[in-house]
Amino acid sequence: MNQKTLYDRLGGYDGLTAFANDLLPRLQNDAQLGRFWKNRGDDGIAREKQLLIDFLCSATGGPIYYTGRDMKITHKGMGINENDWEIFLEHAGTTMKALQVQTQECDEVVAFVLSLKEDIVD
Repeated sequence: MNQKTLYDRLGGYDGLTAFANDLLPRLQNDAQLGRFWKNRGDDGIAREKQLLIDFLCSATGGPIYYTGRDMKITHKGMGINENDWEIFLEHAGTTMKALQVQTQECDEVVAFVLSLKEDIVD
């Protein structure tokens, strides 16, 4: 039996782009998390968004090659704390609900994201 990848089940490139398009404004406009984008230019934010899409595509079994840094290097020195992490998870959950991500896929995404916590939270 040929099971579809998580990438395919999330809607492929377009589905993961929709996820980034919904999630990033939530994070940027959050009263606490917005500080991470406060002094970023439009080009830097656009590049970050593309790297997020590429990372998600690659991590979910898609055909995209992620060329960015690993999560530990990317987030080192940002001062991301436990409360930031919890707020991020809430926004990610809201995004998945807004995009009507199915329970199985949502659970797989959550498990993957949780596996990154040690590399992201200071």
